[in-house]
Amino acid sequence: MKRIKEYKKLFKIEGPINLKELKTAYRGLVKEWHPDKFTDEVKKEEAEIVSTQIIDGYHFLVSIAPETKEANLEAYKTTITEFQVSDWHHKSMLLEVTFTDGNKYEYFGVSKILFGKFVNAKSMNNFGKRNIFNSFTYRKSMKASVTV
Repeated sequence: MKRIKEYKKLFKIEGPINLKELKTAYRGLVKEWHPDKFTDEVKKEEAEIVSTQIIDGYHFLVSIAPETKEANLEAYKTTITEFQVSDWHHKSMLLEVTFTDGNKYEYFGVSKILFGKFVNAKSMNNFGKRNIFNSFTYRKSMKASVTV
């Protein structure tokens, strides 16, 4: 959640993410912090760091935007209903779940207690569907790889 708040603050976004507004803010920040704009080496290095944060933040916010989630909802529903959980990692309120179709999703704000219940549930898939997969902000962190 901290990451979401930091990126929203960077782009001056309050409330839900609107892709059109995000893109406008992104373009403005990229112009403002483009490294080629600076001649002083110290400022240029700072601009490189900030521009990298801007790019990372933009891609991250696009991935959790309601419009993006809506566009990918059918594929997400297919993954969480037809495929099993194959792997998981939890660190600092972030749960990363890999499904047997190869898709990997990150869920933000999942507590250690809820994670413990998830891991110890008779059926992680059923517990996840009821308590995590549809309740927390999520994003696809890795696409399924194609096997030949």
